[in-house]
Amino acid sequence: MIRSICVFCGSGTGNDPVYKERARRLAELFLQKRIVLVYGGANVGLMKVLADTMLENGGKVIGVMPRLLVEREVAHYHLTEMHIVEDMQERKALMSDLANGFIALPGGYGTMDELFEILAWNQLGMIHKPVGLLNINGYYDLLIRMLDRMVDEKFLRPEHRARLITGDDEIEMLESMENYNPVMAEKWIERLKEGKI
Repeated sequence: MIRSICVFCGSGTGNDPVYKERARRLAELFLQKRIVLVYGGANVGLMKVLADTMLENGGKVIGVMPRLLVEREVAHYHLTEMHIVEDMQERKALMSDLANGFIALPGGYGTMDELFEILAWNQLGMIHKPVGLLNINGYYDLLIRMLDRMVDEKFLRPEHRARLITGDDEIEMLESMENYNPVMAEKWIERLKEGKI
């Protein structure tokens, strides 16, 4: 059962109101399901929309932020819990420890960094937690096509590609995450070294 989800998303809100609206809808779904929100701890962009929607309706929100960003005054000071860490690697490790799963909303470099590091940890077997890419307004269409090309060109194994749950509906995504059962690629690194894959 998923009790907490870490959401990666932008420090901006985008140029279409749909992004803010869908962030609110995701927060409302978390409230309905009593899911704790874990996120980057900021008071800007889609991160603020998510956190404020949760907090205004009695939800639990845990922020994790590097000290450098706190000093730049972008921290949200009204969260249920705020963890101040030393760097981005510590941030991602703690967010992973605190969450049962992950969802990426639209965002930029930071969102991509967090998403792909968590996917790499899953691929390497360091964690086994569901990861969702919520494709709001077709934002991630080209990225999804790129991931599929990685499989076609044999740079990404199909079972590793399947570990990323993609879709444009938050209710269906959460259901898929709750039913997540990763296909394990046993000894794939050894087989790769032997030239068998």
